[in-house]
Amino acid sequence: MRLNFPASFSVFTAATAMAMLLSGCSTTPATPASAPAPSTRLHLQLSPASLGASLSLQQHLTVERAGRTDEIDTVLEIEPDHLDLVGLAFGQRVMSLHYDGKELKTWRHFMLPKEVQGEDVLQDVQLTLWPAAALRAALPPGWELEENDMQRTLLLHREVIAQIDYPDRKAWGGKVILTNFRYLYKLTIQSVVTAP
Repeated sequence: MRLNFPASFSVFTAATAMAMLLSGCSTTPATPASAPAPSTRLHLQLSPASLGASLSLQQHLTVERAGRTDEIDTVLEIEPDHLDLVGLAFGQRVMSLHYDGKELKTWRHFMLPKEVQGEDVLQDVQLTLWPAAALRAALPPGWELEENDMQRTLLLHREVIAQIDYPDRKAWGGKVILTNFRYLYKLTIQSVVTAP
């Protein structure tokens, strides 16, 4: 489905902001020499039911990468049979994801770069929100997840790939900071629960 966006500067600006923001979450490494082999990609896609809860969040995201900071708002809904995420910039929808546990459907504004992948956005959502036991059960050989009450660390062959900090000591309804050391970006998520 194609949306009929008005031909205005604000839509262009929204799409550009979303492109810059989500490119921080994409799989393009900082330099070509640091590109991991395809076999070292995580490809994490857990079922929505494995969260063990229904959840509705409004989130404000801040991405820092290569000296640039970009911000966006999202609405996230998770039910046992689906996960829906809508990304908004300047009041315009610029990306949406629908995942039913089997198939991921992504709609993106035409100005988003091809490097912005729904799989990577879904993976960051699941790494920050899902229970550690569910994540560990889905990790392929060589991957590990360590956790204490304020931090998760994702490792591949004992190399730290990402660190997730929970300064408010909860996965949702507060602040979460994901630092990806492989792709060199920092994602700060401030969320508010809008439904139990």
